[in-house]
Amino acid sequence: MFDKVLIANRGEIALRIIRTCRDLGVRTVAVHSTADADARFVKAADEAVHIGPGAPARSYLNIPNIIGAAVRTGAQAIHPGYGFLSEDPYFAEICADDGITFIGPPPDVMENVGDKATARRLMTEAGLPLLPGTVEPVDSVEAAEAVAAGIGYPLIIKAAAGGGGRGITVVRRPQDLRDAYTSTRASAQAVFKNSAVYMERYLEKTRHIEIQVVCDDFGGAVHLGERDCSVQRRHQKLIEESPSAMVTPELRARLGEAAVAGARAVGYRGAGTVEFLVEAGENAAEDAYWFMEMNARIQVEHPVTELVTGVDLVAEQLRVAAGGPLSVKQEDIEVRGHAIECRINAEDPARNFAPTPGLLETYTVPGGPWVRVDTDYAPGSRVSPYYDSMIGKLIVWGPDRATCIDRTLRALSEFDVSGPGVHTTVPLHQEILDHPEFRRGDIATDFLERHFAL
Repeated sequence: MFDKVLIANRGEIALRIIRTCRDLGVRTVAVHSTADADARFVKAADEAVHIGPGAPARSYLNIPNIIGAAVRTGAQAIHPGYGFLSEDPYFAEICADDGITFIGPPPDVMENVGDKATARRLMTEAGLPLLPGTVEPVDSVEAAEAVAAGIGYPLIIKAAAGGGGRGITVVRRPQDLRDAYTSTRASAQAVFKNSAVYMERYLEKTRHIEIQVVCDDFGGAVHLGERDCSVQRRHQKLIEESPSAMVTPELRARLGEAAVAGARAVGYRGAGTVEFLVEAGENAAEDAYWFMEMNARIQVEHPVTELVTGVDLVAEQLRVAAGGPLSVKQEDIEVRGHAIECRINAEDPARNFAPTPGLLETYTVPGGPWVRVDTDYAPGSRVSPYYDSMIGKLIVWGPDRATCIDRTLRALSEFDVSGPGVHTTVPLHQEILDHPEFRRGDIATDFLERHFAL
């Protein structure tokens, strides 16, 4: 195991990684911007290094400053968390060049799964089903029109290098295709520095189901059940749960086997997530599922998997990166009970989820049995406009889904967050969880659009 790890991230994920490192006897180095100088994760680490001003491009995305901090402090490895540099193969290569272990998959694997078009080709070669569409990028409007004629409408155009719900356009009419194709490519170039896009058939009613996998360098590869991430706004997740209310044991086994096969096919190492679309609705076939993408990092929603399996995913990442085998085999994995995660964002749902940065005069989080809150905020903390608006994750476990929903509602009622101009998604989470269709498990990716005027 490593003696010292630098965490190239901030907020709740940095604090969460620090805690597991402490459990394993690993010393930690936090890097931080000027805006985060007084943050909890900075104080929790054994050492802290200032790497730049608040803007991410000058701090958490500043590779020379991060590598310099690792070299100066003698960190043997860097954990990138999620977001920022977590899926940047160039960063992983630089770590290797400087003799620092990148806690994640090899750079070439990260590059392959990070490019959605390449990942689709590799996964279909591994036997995973794809929706009708393109495997390679679509490089012209004329080519897009030809693809559309073949797969029909509605269809979706996706940035090959996209993520986080960005770089996605749904097209329902032929007359909208040209503008949608052009604008999606332009957006992809601006956001991801890569204008490549691919196209596939768009399903109006689906579930977003993802499978957590962990792989080592000795042939060990396991899946840890599924997470249902269907409750979304603007293609970004709001609520995640495990297991899914609609996935049967047979489908769970098939999805898990497919995810492991895909991970092995690309030579994956570490913790990753294979995401699927699963057909929903009254007429849906029980086994209708399609590969969507693979994320080469720890996920925001990984705690729900930890609560139902008892496996510390960050600890597995560290063990594998340090050259060891997984501590678990597939037969050791058992899903017990039910877990739900609510992303508590400083946003105003009534204003199209506009971020509401500001001072948190009050910040009281829930507690009690079976309640976990991952957060880096406290009373007096300031929600910065520089970073993501998520201020905490509420994760609750119950012996069954109904009990878990009730406990989550109780925990949400204990959240007390206030400050000048600050709004949160807590009231919306309460409405969603208490909605009759959510309680029945009748959810799909269009749940918010169907039931809430947002």
